[in-house]
Amino acid sequence: MKGLVYHGPGERSWDSVDDPGIVEPGDALVRIDSSTICGTDLHILKGDVPEVLPGTVLGHEAVGTIEEVGPGVSTLAVGDRVLVSCITSCGRCRFCKEGRYGQCLGGGGWIFGHLIDGLQAEYARVPFADNSVHKVPDALTDEQVLFLADILPTSYEVGVLNGVLRPGDLVAIVGAGPIGLAAILTAQLFTPGHIVAIDLDDGRLEAARRFGADVTVNNGRQDAVAAVMELTDGLGADVSIEAVGVPETFELAVDLVRPGGHVANVGVHGRGATLHLERIWTRDVTVTTGLVDTFSTPQLLKLVASGRLDPTLFATHRFPLGETMAAYDVFADAARSGALKVVLEGAATTSA
Repeated sequence: MKGLVYHGPGERSWDSVDDPGIVEPGDALVRIDSSTICGTDLHILKGDVPEVLPGTVLGHEAVGTIEEVGPGVSTLAVGDRVLVSCITSCGRCRFCKEGRYGQCLGGGGWIFGHLIDGLQAEYARVPFADNSVHKVPDALTDEQVLFLADILPTSYEVGVLNGVLRPGDLVAIVGAGPIGLAAILTAQLFTPGHIVAIDLDDGRLEAARRFGADVTVNNGRQDAVAAVMELTDGLGADVSIEAVGVPETFELAVDLVRPGGHVANVGVHGRGATLHLERIWTRDVTVTTGLVDTFSTPQLLKLVASGRLDPTLFATHRFPLGETMAAYDVFADAARSGALKVVLEGAATTSA
């Protein structure tokens, strides 16, 4: 089969690789019908995730069809259409029993495109299949559910829920890329008083308004802290969500928050950021970090099915799976291409 292979920092290619197969009783073999590229994949290519070894197939988000199941799989059958979550769960360890699937001690967690071959390929082996995929309702399209593999639950759990957003709160979201936009989309479930999107790119800020932000700030031309202070009588944001993953945006997120507020870091950081305790140690600020657990995916699927969430807004570009190299070029050059998320369509999807 073919897959997008990582060959070390800055190096990737669309290669012939060994076909996956059933290895453990709980495995499923999935034909990939739709996949996508994540900002984390770009971090891997920058060398920010050294655990990813050269030769690994990248990708951790997909919708596909079950081709084969191991003898230990009891809830899935050949032909089932499934959302493959970015997080797998052994279901037995301490953290899985607590719903912290991202911290799985039994061989799961974030493994696709990280510790094992991922989902930007024609086929993939899915460990712990009973616990790690979600059947897709017949009425929903691939694009309606594809972004529930990662960015929607990531922004919702690590950003909105960790930030303890409440009705009427002002939430400031630093970064209007796909993760920031997903935070805007899911923050609306809690009817905040204001959603403030902060970015350096006017095109991303325009997208933020489409997704539901009512205030946008270009912090290359405006003072973001002053703008938020003006909206809050000088107090600051109730919730500040960092959605980029560079030191400057983390430090800005902390500067934006009010005494007693919450800073929820979602961005993937490849280098250290400074926490200015000399400025905030008296301010009762809570700072949270996290890897998505995807415990919210069933809830988000219901919200999509009922029309309360529309993730199709993310899909700006579509490519056949065989053109994944070109899709990476477009996604990585989002400032010029305007890409939010690219959809990689497998042979079955393309022919349909």
